[in-house]
Amino acid sequence: MTDKIDVSFTVNGEKRTVSVEPRRTLADALREDCGLTGTHLGCEHGVCGACTVLLDGDPVRSCLMFAVQAEGATVRTVEGLADGDNLHPLQQAFWDHHGLQCGFCTPGFLMLAIGVLERDPEIGEAELREALSSNLCRCTGYQNILKSVLAAAAEMRK
Repeated sequence: MTDKIDVSFTVNGEKRTVSVEPRRTLADALREDCGLTGTHLGCEHGVCGACTVLLDGDPVRSCLMFAVQAEGATVRTVEGLADGDNLHPLQQAFWDHHGLQCGFCTPGFLMLAIGVLERDPEIGEAELREALSSNLCRCTGYQNILKSVLAAAAEMRK
């Protein structure tokens, strides 16, 4: 049996310490040790983006990171977007513009998009389209996802 390591990080504003095996992924630690199941596991190879979270403000594939690599970091998951019952403007835009169907990919798209929009609030459509192309959706055809993120960007700039 492998010895566990204590890893401390801040998740959605809350300091957390979890005891994990060194090979445990950040995605598994978030889901199983922190109870944050909004981070979805799809391909577990870093291809689909369903597991995207923000690590110190940057979008990362949490299935490709070991939890121990998040030591001292600030992690944001989809659970950290809404303020109680008030949806984040990006979440509201996905709702208003039908940016989701089955919803499996949605947390990853939300976290990728929020990372992009917070870094570059004035991002153009072509650059946004390129950034969002790194995540996969099997249902929507991407048009409503793009429309949702563009609407949220406009709302967030106000």
